[in-house]
Amino acid sequence: MRYLITGGAGFIGSHLTERLLEQGERVVLLDNLSTGSMENIRHLKGSEHLEYHLDGIENRQLLAELVDDADVIIHLAAAVGVKLIVESPVRTIETNVNGTQLILEAACKKKKLLLIASTSEVYGKNTRVPFHEGADLVLGPTTKGRWSYAASKALDEFLALAYWKEKKQPVIVVRFFNTVGPRQTGRYGMVLPNFVKRALNNTPIEVYGDGKQSRCFCDVRDTVEALLRLIPLERAIGEVVNIGNTEEVSIENLAKIVKQRTNSSSPIHFVPYDKAYEPGFEDMMRRVPCIDKLHSLTGFRPQTSLAEIIDRVSAYFRQKEGLLADAATATRSVA
Repeated sequence: MRYLITGGAGFIGSHLTERLLEQGERVVLLDNLSTGSMENIRHLKGSEHLEYHLDGIENRQLLAELVDDADVIIHLAAAVGVKLIVESPVRTIETNVNGTQLILEAACKKKKLLLIASTSEVYGKNTRVPFHEGADLVLGPTTKGRWSYAASKALDEFLALAYWKEKKQPVIVVRFFNTVGPRQTGRYGMVLPNFVKRALNNTPIEVYGDGKQSRCFCDVRDTVEALLRLIPLERAIGEVVNIGNTEEVSIENLAKIVKQRTNSSSPIHFVPYDKAYEPGFEDMMRRVPCIDKLHSLTGFRPQTSLAEIIDRVSAYFRQKEGLLADAATATRSVA
């Protein structure tokens, strides 16, 4: 099989690519590196089954060629992270909506199976947890830029399902719930890598708001496994499926667990949302997936414990710091 992955140099894309290559599949990556990084796929570049293009989806000619050669398309390219969304709402909306429309248009010409990544953010301010795929989407007002990401991804879903209903373009929509693991950057506000990096450096761990808001964190290996189980299933076409872990933790307790598991002396500081993001920022208090549909379709439930996830992320950053330190020592010795 030949897989085309948009956003393939990103966090999830790089892990998915790694797994597919291990299985002997051919993988083509398309990434403009706006949020992805060559560092994520550097260890894979020697594979004869990997091809990558540092370009954007808006290059229609290249996109058409890559889609034509692909058996399956996985669309992961998107604006990511709350910080980026708040700071660059135009980029968020245009990247998500325009990119999805272009990939749907290209895939539809050849009726290639297209899996589109969405997000738990689309549930918005709905308070009825756990979130079922058929639940109402309750978004805040358009005057709050924070909701532009949720609205753009919801529009992506509407568009994908419309292509399936009207044009019989095979699509699968997945909603990710806080996928985490090695290679995830905290650059755009991702909470776990930020907590772990600060804990390892014994600097203050910053918890936004009062820390009572809770989330569920899914190991990237489990996310990849769920994707690979969904792709071959004809009964998954035209469906929206949650992918996440159901182990819930408050952000305050997450900070405490990270501190404990890293043997850190970091103090925990609480930062008001207005200072962290923007005045009037709104957040969801709980975000818990119902994964019955995923289990019914695939027989799989993500189950990697939060403790193991934190240990994996900590090990990654320790190794990364060690490599940087070794490189710095080598540079000094040469000089």
